[in-house]
Amino acid sequence: MLKQVTHILFSVLCCAAAAPPNIVLIYADDLGYTDLSCQGSKYYETPNIDRIAREGMTFTNAYAGAANCAPSRACLMTGQYTPRHGVFTVGNSDRGKAKNRQLVPIKNTEILDAKFVTLGEALQAKGYRTCVAGKWHLSKDPTKDGFDTNFGGTTWGHPKSYFSPYKNPYLKDGPKGEHLPERLGRDVANWITRNAKAPFFVYLPFYSVHTPIQAPDSLTAKYEKKSADGSHKNPRYAAMIDAMDQAVGHILKTLDDHNLAGNTLVIFTSDNGPHGSISRAEPLRGVKGMYYEGGIREPFLVRYPGVIKAGSKNTTPISQIDLYPTFLELAGESIPKRLDGVSLTSAFKNEPLKDRSLFWHFPGYLQSYKADPDSASKFFRTTPCSVIRKGDWKLIQYFEEDDLELYDLKNDPSEKKNLATKEAGKTVELLKALKAWQKATKAPIPTEKNPKYQE
Repeated sequence: MLKQVTHILFSVLCCAAAAPPNIVLIYADDLGYTDLSCQGSKYYETPNIDRIAREGMTFTNAYAGAANCAPSRACLMTGQYTPRHGVFTVGNSDRGKAKNRQLVPIKNTEILDAKFVTLGEALQAKGYRTCVAGKWHLSKDPTKDGFDTNFGGTTWGHPKSYFSPYKNPYLKDGPKGEHLPERLGRDVANWITRNAKAPFFVYLPFYSVHTPIQAPDSLTAKYEKKSADGSHKNPRYAAMIDAMDQAVGHILKTLDDHNLAGNTLVIFTSDNGPHGSISRAEPLRGVKGMYYEGGIREPFLVRYPGVIKAGSKNTTPISQIDLYPTFLELAGESIPKRLDGVSLTSAFKNEPLKDRSLFWHFPGYLQSYKADPDSASKFFRTTPCSVIRKGDWKLIQYFEEDDLELYDLKNDPSEKKNLATKEAGKTVELLKALKAWQKATKAPIPTEKNPKYQE
């Protein structure tokens, strides 16, 4: 009898140990690589987000799927590169003045096709309760795309106001003057409380810190008293970051209060680089909309108690498309071949990932906010291009005149020295690999000359 009871207890403990973790994915909007204090800023203050890094792992070479928001989110939710789903940009792909565009860009897909199994749908199928709060940007109603509950998510790329009344059909107005990140943090915390028996998946894509730059005056005053740190000097933008950080703190406290932290994977990252007129990702080159490092390399902080060593760092190049297979593996599901990413579970244990290359493809145009010394074009942040990163090397192929740029990121993280000619062998190697990927993914490459172009 004792032996039988012992066997039952052992089985119960094994099942408990194997229980899939809760997942909280916090996804900032337009937050640059250095826009956190744990990422080096001496102006912005983010103690709660810093806690995730302190108690977990910081990936120093983590990338978004694209240099602007909608395609990054499509990559995240499908686990696939942009040529697979066709969401290449926000709105139309022929941005900027026609007379400055040499090529006719590839038409953009604005709404994610329903044929794709989203990350929310995949986790729902494994028994997860799912919640989205904030900027969805891929369809009108995310509850039709795998989420049980939606707080404020629709096709919008930014809120009509960060203060209530929000005029958002998917978010009830709060008291006049209520601040949006505080509201989203509270809604998510309350949802976690109601679903604490788990497993649950929270996807929190804050509207912050996308324009309009709106923050409480009391928080803004705090930063008006601080000295600037290079390009980090906008008090109201700093207050927006601070407000988002406080909302993150509310969620972390909720996990603590319900004894959920020990079995919850928490990830904080961002969709693309900072808005160039508001903040910069220095020393990285480029901002939102550029395929230099400042436009696509993101903060990536992961906390998973008992698996990830607190305060650890990982230099392995990874992509946000890796989150889909990672979450599936943790949920006990096999990883479909359709996914372009790889599971990061071994990286969480500081075990090496299999060598691979990372890719980006952008067959359109993004106009400049103003002349930017980081851009390769005086008219555009980005012209049609493809990108490959392999090891420490990064190659950018521009399609207008088939220009090539090669950078050694280990020795030149600011991408100041184009080595395409000097390192001709490496250029040929990476270009061959990039073209093979373009063929494999059926990446559409613009070739038609624009009749309105004025040389």
